Amino acid sequence: MKILLAFLFSMGIIVTQGDAFCFHQFFKPGEAEKGCMVDGVLYPFGEISRTENCLTCSCSQYEMHCCSLYTTPVNYDKETCKVIFNNKNCDYDVVQKHPSKPCTQYTRIG
Repeated sequence: MKILLAFLFSMGIIVTQGDAFCFHQFFKPGEAEKGCMVDGVLYPFGEISRTENCLTCSCSQYEMHCCSLYTTPVNYDKETCKVIFNNKNCDYDVVQKHPSKPCTQYTRIG
């Protein structure tokens, strides 16, 4: 039983550390009549699977909740590697500065 509890506790920490950033916006009555505005684009009410800027959102006339679809690389060798955002995949690529090859040792945060 102790092993199961330890496993569940550690998984909770891992899941928490892996979450991408999120934000909430609450609307005043009548403020969101046609949908939610995200980065200058009006989205209809309901679930938004992916915005132009790689967010997933839930939109209602009362509130909007969005989370990023990507994590940010950290702890990589900044002298030999660089970070490039890949909008198609909604993810950061960590590549060597010269030539552009993948860097293998880095971690990510949300």
